[in-house]
Amino acid sequence: MPLAIMKRALTATEVVANLAKLEGWCLSGDGAAVAIEKTFPFADYAHTMAFVNAVAWQAQAQQHHPELLVQFDRCVVRYRTHEVAGISRADFDAAAAVDALAGGAATS
Repeated sequence: MPLAIMKRALTATEVVANLAKLEGWCLSGDGAAVAIEKTFPFADYAHTMAFVNAVAWQAQAQQHHPELLVQFDRCVVRYRTHEVAGISRADFDAAAAVDALAGGAATS
């Protein structure tokens, strides 16, 4: 997909349609701070940090970096595209890739 298409803010209808394709992801925030997010639970800190490091490597490779809230037994991953002040196709692609890393971990 051309970068110009990936780096445009999606319409509300497009966001809802794309959210329906991802298990456990939801909208968070509003206005320019709107994002998609998911909480990934883990058994302990070591598993949480292994996931966080994998997400960081993937984000660097994609050049699309999430906000991460790291806690002992969970990590909240939050995507929005700053350049478009909204949610872009790149956010959904990155979210799907994070799900693959986690093996479909359930949300809380």
